[in-house]
Amino acid sequence: MIATKGYAAQSPTTDLAPWNFERREVGPHDVQFEILFCGVCHSDLHQIKNDWFPGIFPMVPGHEIVGRVVKVGDHVKKFKVGDLAGTGCMVDSCQVCENCKNDLEQYCLEGNTQTYNGLERDGKTPTYGGYSNTIVVREEFVLHLSDKLDLAAVAPLLCAGITTYSPLRHWKVGKGHKLAVLGLGGLGHMGVKFGVAFGAEVTVLSTSPKKEADAKKLGAHHFVVTTDPKQVEAAKGTFDFILDTVSAEHDFNMYMSLLRTDGTHICVGVPPKPAEIAAFSLIGGRKSLAGSGIGGIKETQEMLDYCAANNIVSDIEMISMKDIHKAYDRMLKGDVRYRFVIDMATL
Repeated sequence: MIATKGYAAQSPTTDLAPWNFERREVGPHDVQFEILFCGVCHSDLHQIKNDWFPGIFPMVPGHEIVGRVVKVGDHVKKFKVGDLAGTGCMVDSCQVCENCKNDLEQYCLEGNTQTYNGLERDGKTPTYGGYSNTIVVREEFVLHLSDKLDLAAVAPLLCAGITTYSPLRHWKVGKGHKLAVLGLGGLGHMGVKFGVAFGAEVTVLSTSPKKEADAKKLGAHHFVVTTDPKQVEAAKGTFDFILDTVSAEHDFNMYMSLLRTDGTHICVGVPPKPAEIAAFSLIGGRKSLAGSGIGGIKETQEMLDYCAANNIVSDIEMISMKDIHKAYDRMLKGDVRYRFVIDMATL
């Protein structure tokens, strides 16, 4: 076994703290890499607090992981020692179901193996995430990274990036479309960057007027303050798509009213409580409410390559591992532009 250092929550009521544990030895099809940087996702906080479902403790969060390969298995063909490598929200799947065969491992019919707070394919060994110094991952779930980009700023692409890239590609959002990005946080700022890069006319919807300057700086063409009734009224029936990145409770019916006929509201944020949707919000305009979860491995690699070719990365603030709870507190207040990334050298 491989001795590993990390930060873990021992229970939903305890703070993250140093914890030593063991990872499996590198098997024939595995890649081990030293973790250099790990992004801080809002879902990390949700999961250590059991907001969505009972967790597996001790829990080592982190699924925006980048680093450098230190060992490969005998049968590994795509990676060698010294390569840059990354891993996102999943580290395995059944590989044989219909969805897996169609490069949709995130929708594995048997359930994919989450990078942390999950179980390996044996159904009993817990997975531990990127708030640690090293990780061992099956080759098929390790991603190639470009050395042309700031590696720390690439880390959030493994979740925030692919979570926004995948639905925009699936619904073929681009030139001629009016896209609204709801929420300007870790996910939202990537939604703006991709929407603009794909040629859409992008509007940011936010409760905070203070974010307008940032939205425009990121490339957004318009900004709507959703607490201003006049601005909301003026925006009704104008958007082809709304990319909803908000993980707090909000009024879906109001936002559905901003869609044009045949418009689609795409959920990528995950509020802790179920939303109430009036049937008339859908019927009045043949509108759709949809959802999307990360992306498959092939599409994630496509996204990373696109970002390398177009010089797209996340806007980040680097933190030390010991400051993770300060970062969580600031994240809850929306006080981050736009993703915290942990420098794992501080572990």
